[in-house]
Amino acid sequence: MTYVDLQQVSVRFRKYTGYSTGLKEAVMRFLSRPDWLKNNPPEKKTFWGLRGVDLKLQEGDRLGVIGHNGAGKSTLLKVVSRIYRPTEGSIRVTGRIAPLIEIGAGFNPELTGRENAFLNGAILGIPRKTIQQRIDSIIEFSELSEFFDMPVKYYSTGMSLRLAFTLATEVTPDILILDELYAGGDAAFVTKANTRLEKFVDQSKVLILVAHNMDYIHQFCNRTIVLEKGRILAEGPPKEIVKRYLDYAQGDSAAFGVRT
Repeated sequence: MTYVDLQQVSVRFRKYTGYSTGLKEAVMRFLSRPDWLKNNPPEKKTFWGLRGVDLKLQEGDRLGVIGHNGAGKSTLLKVVSRIYRPTEGSIRVTGRIAPLIEIGAGFNPELTGRENAFLNGAILGIPRKTIQQRIDSIIEFSELSEFFDMPVKYYSTGMSLRLAFTLATEVTPDILILDELYAGGDAAFVTKANTRLEKFVDQSKVLILVAHNMDYIHQFCNRTIVLEKGRILAEGPPKEIVKRYLDYAQGDSAAFGVRT
């Protein structure tokens, strides 16, 4: 069964350049030259976060996504997670998704850890009844028993990370999307999270993993793609692709047949 099917998917972004958008700068320009906007409109530029991506993932696929910063990795994850809509092309995603993309992205800092557990659970599609039944195990695994009824705005990054990871891995999804969510956690929790993640990956139908740590690619993935300027530069077995990517990153343009 095909769970993810992208056909010629492109995502275009717009950005404005030409002047600072700070309040002070805008007021000064307006007072000194009222027609500043008319005579000096901002320059609108577009760039492609993804360009013509074809990707099909079936049950059992564990896809590693690598590339330098700005290559389009996060954009790809957000397209599959339905956060971004393609500008061009088509995408079909089947099954429940667990997107472990941004630490505590759905957290309300004014709410407690307990309240955020229900809120974030709803965002992830986990029924309130299920969260209620598993609240004790959530508290135990996240190691937040003393802080669970404290507003999240007082949490450290590590505490928020533990809660976010625990919530996202409470219910096994069909498609697991992971962006090294817990990479900044303390050593003890990372070890525990790795053990939990191994079981989680085994139970999921499909994994999409973005990683800068190549050990994760070797450990969890059976396919790997390299993104470059929004395009798939190469695809293949992790061992081969990681080696070529590391050579490419060291300046060997021939590793992917790229001419300089």
